Amino acid sequence: MRIENVFWDVRDLRPEDGMPSILAIGDSWFWYPFPGGSLLNPLGAIVASKEHNILAVGYNGAETYDYIYGKYEKTVRTTLKLYGDGLSAVFISGGGNDFAGFNDLRPLLLKDCSNATNAEGCFNKPPSGELYRLMGKIEDSYTTLIGRILMYCRSSGFQRVFVHNYDYAIPSGVGVFGHNATWLKSALDDAKVPEQHQSACIRYVLDQFTQVLERIAEKNKDCVVLIKSSGTLKKDEWANELHPTPGGFEKIATQCWRPVLQEHGLATI
Repeated sequence: MRIENVFWDVRDLRPEDGMPSILAIGDSWFWYPFPGGSLLNPLGAIVASKEHNILAVGYNGAETYDYIYGKYEKTVRTTLKLYGDGLSAVFISGGGNDFAGFNDLRPLLLKDCSNATNAEGCFNKPPSGELYRLMGKIEDSYTTLIGRILMYCRSSGFQRVFVHNYDYAIPSGVGVFGHNATWLKSALDDAKVPEQHQSACIRYVLDQFTQVLERIAEKNKDCVVLIKSSGTLKKDEWANELHPTPGGFEKIATQCWRPVLQEHGLATI
C-alpha cells in the first residue's frame, strides 16, 4: 500500500519513485488502517517538501521487543541492510503496545487498588514491580535497535533517529468504531482502580516511558531526538482508547513533529 510518498509495502516502490530516504519502524501509530490513516500520513506530507520517501516496517500491535528479537526482527534488519546507506532518518514508534492491552497493563497494577489515594499508589514502588521491569526491557530494546540502525546508516547525509512518546491516552473503554476496547479501562477496572485515578494511572505509565526515552536521547545526543507529544490532544481528538482521530494525528504531526523535522533539514520551513 502507498499514499503519495509513504509506502507500507516495499513492493509498491517503483523505479521512478526512487529509494526510500526515511525508514519508519513502528506500531499502529504508523500503521493505523482506518479512514484518515496514521501519523505517517501527515508526516509524509511534511517531508515531501524535501522530496523524501518513507518506507514503513512493523505493524499494528508491534512491541519494541518485536523489532529486535521478535516477528519483525528479520524485516527490520533486512530493510536496514538494503537501504541503510541511503537513509536520511529513521522514525521509531514503539513502546505503547508494551503496556496497552489487558494482558500487558493488568500485571503492572496491584491486585486491588480500591484504596489507592493517587495513581502512583496503584503500582509497586521502584525498583521492584512489574512496571519498572517492563521499562527496563523497553529501554534495552530501544538501545539495541538504535545501535543496529547506526550500524547500517553510515551515510554522511544521515540526520537522526527520531523517537516519540505518544500522548496521554484516555481509558474510555471505547475501541475501534465504538466497540468495547480491551486495551486500558478493562485492566484498570479489574484492578479496582477508582474512576478518579484511572486517567492519572495512564499518565503515570506514559511518564515512566517518557523518562526512558529521555535517558536514551541524553545518552545519544548526536544521533537520537525525542519528539514529545504528550499533552497535545483534547478529549475529542481521540478516536478510541489508543488512537487519535485523523485531525488528532494531523495536530501531533504539525505541532510536535514538523518543527523538529524542519530544524534537522527534513522539511521546509
